[in-house]
Amino acid sequence: MAFVLLIAAILLGLLMIPLGMPGTLVIFAAALCYRILIPLGGIGTTTVLIVGIMTALAEALEWVLSSRFSRRYGGSKRAGWGAIIGGMVGAVMGVPVPIVGSIVGAFLGAFVGAFALEFAGHGGMGQATKVAWGALLGRMAATALKIGIGIAMAVLLVAAAGL
Repeated sequence: MAFVLLIAAILLGLLMIPLGMPGTLVIFAAALCYRILIPLGGIGTTTVLIVGIMTALAEALEWVLSSRFSRRYGGSKRAGWGAIIGGMVGAVMGVPVPIVGSIVGAFLGAFVGAFALEFAGHGGMGQATKVAWGALLGRMAATALKIGIGIAMAVLLVAAAGL
C-alpha cells in the first residue's frame, strides 16, 4: 500500500511540473515521508539526499534560466531580474485559470518582465523584444529541464523502493 501511495505522489508531482507548480517538491516530500514511515522500505537516507539536491537544482534552474537567456540575448542585468520577477508574478496571476494558467502566466510574465525593464532602461523596442524572446526561451528550457529532472527523480525513487 505504501508503494502505491509513493507512486501516486510521484505521478502527482510529475503532473504538477508542466503546470508551473512545485512538483519536484511534492516528489521530494513523498520520498522523505516514505523514508520516515517505511524505514526498511528501500529508500535510504542517501537517496533522499540525492532527491533533495535534485529538487533544489530543478527549482533554481526554473528561475535562473530566464535571466540567463535574456542576458545571452543582449539584455541587461535589470532585464534578467525582470524575467525572474515577471515569471513569478505571471505564474501566481495565472493560477485562477484552470490547468494552463500558471504556465502561460509564467511564460508571459518572463517575457513582459524582461521586455519592460529592458525597454525602461533605454534598450529600444527592438532590443527589448529580442531580450524578451530570450527570457521566454529560457523559461521554456527551464520547464523542459525541470520535467527531465522530475522524471529522473521518479525513476530513482521507484528503483530504490524496490519495483
